[in-house]
Amino acid sequence: MKTLNADMSDLDKLFEALSFLKEIRDLDSVLAAVGLDSLPTAQKYGILFGIITFTVTVTTVIGLLVLGGSFKRMADQSRTGAASIPDAIEERVTRPLLLERLLDAQERLLEKYPQPLLTEKMTPLCEMLLNIAPDVAKAKEVMENLIVENEVDKKKKDAKLKDFIPEGYEDNYVQAYRRCQDKPGGATISGVPEARFEAYARACAGCGSYATATYCRSYARLYEAVACVNHASEKKYREHWLERPGDIVGRTIRLEPLEPGRHLDDFFAMTCGDAYKENRSFDPNETWAFHPKGPFKIPQEMQKSFLFQRKMNEAGFAIVESLTGNMVGVVFLSNDDPQNLSINLELPIVKPSSEGTVEPIEGCFLLIDRLFSIGYRRIELSVDSMDTRGKKLSGRLGFTQEGLLPKDRISKESNRDSVIYGMLNSDWDKGARAFLFKKLHGDKALKFDIRNESGESELETQNKFLAEEKAKETAEDKKKK
Repeated sequence: MKTLNADMSDLDKLFEALSFLKEIRDLDSVLAAVGLDSLPTAQKYGILFGIITFTVTVTTVIGLLVLGGSFKRMADQSRTGAASIPDAIEERVTRPLLLERLLDAQERLLEKYPQPLLTEKMTPLCEMLLNIAPDVAKAKEVMENLIVENEVDKKKKDAKLKDFIPEGYEDNYVQAYRRCQDKPGGATISGVPEARFEAYARACAGCGSYATATYCRSYARLYEAVACVNHASEKKYREHWLERPGDIVGRTIRLEPLEPGRHLDDFFAMTCGDAYKENRSFDPNETWAFHPKGPFKIPQEMQKSFLFQRKMNEAGFAIVESLTGNMVGVVFLSNDDPQNLSINLELPIVKPSSEGTVEPIEGCFLLIDRLFSIGYRRIELSVDSMDTRGKKLSGRLGFTQEGLLPKDRISKESNRDSVIYGMLNSDWDKGARAFLFKKLHGDKALKFDIRNESGESELETQNKFLAEEKAKETAEDKKKK
């Protein structure tokens, strides 16, 4: 090897330092080049295999870094100055597809069964959950054509009116009206002293005869509070009730039965990814990555999907802001099982800017509260194992994680592992409801709700006892006569 001198360029120095590689022909020449040619044969081969292992290991690591995208992310981070770790949505979109033979098997096996009956109209489950109310429009139409000339005509008119009033509604309305008269939930609105009583009564009676008294009182007090803030709010909620009495009303939102004619265009516009009203454009996969279908190219494609084509044991609701009337998203119920008093709640589908806000959470609360009030024992929530937002929302709603089902579903031709969450009626009554109620409406509202329920339930018990005693006295008087 020649001696290096300062006059040589760096490149010449490098070539000169590596000139010994020309003399390498075999393992002995390699060992001689590094001064290890005098070692025993066993040690020579040990060093050889060590070099081979090192080379393979380094090559494998580099290959994994390249194929896994680490180098690309490092390059992006150096260029933008921000971390570029793939999020759950990107991971979901790039999830491996099923084998072709499995997709063929799915199609072949589905052909053996009749297609389920689907409808765009209101399903029986949806009708069961909505508020009940007299058919005011039809009643007015019929009453205008009836002429009252005597007492007999008046009785006929009263009998005809009952045809437009749901069973039990009138009695529940009268009782609720009197309760609110005795103990209103706030100050009387000047000029319309009966407005607060009417708001409470129509909300309480609207819950129907099968909801628990506790639920009816709580729902009615909340409705009374939001409807009777001032003259404008009283008029707004009264007119809305006359137009759409079935809607389930909360503090910040109301739930409307999902209808293509009323909700399709707005829901497509807010979830297609284009700029919509106050929202900027976004990647539509942020909304649709973890749902069985979507994004959709046109409204008609959305209309033919699971969103508006529902089975008889499903129900869909639009989440609508009370203040603005703007649609926020949708929420669904599925797999209704009356035999076992259980049902599935699906995660709300909302625009990205509404993720984690109070509106979708209150939409879920209104449904959960009503389901348990009419007799359901268990509500299940199934979430894609990769959906971090969905799992976070399940916790915020108070659901308990019950397990993981590997390969539970096929979603967009890919395997989906499902995390199963559950809510029991006993858990709801023992604290889950109060936890979520406080999160939505505040500690002050929760304390008022508890205090109001305690007072009204005690009063109801007293009235029931007095009614029973009066009935006994009446029966005894009849016996004496």
